[in-house]
Amino acid sequence: MNIIQFLISIVLFTILAFGIGFILNMVLRTTWLPVIVCVGVVIGALVLKNIVPTGYDLTILLFGMAGSVMSGYTIQLLRKKGYRMF
Repeated sequence: MNIIQFLISIVLFTILAFGIGFILNMVLRTTWLPVIVCVGVVIGALVLKNIVPTGYDLTILLFGMAGSVMSGYTIQLLRKKGYRMF
């Protein structure tokens, strides 16, 4: 994998997971559901397709998981400060 592709993938997965997690948190009024869904999707995809992930793949997936965790903390912080989501 090219280093530029690797860096762009890290940024895209982080932003994508943050955005999807933020929307799920607002609509479903949960805080940590996106993290559980992210873990389930990753493990399910790896088990069903019998894929052995490389270091690059694990790094990209961990940054995606970090994005979903950041969305949970962001929603939690916004709720504590008094903002109401839907």
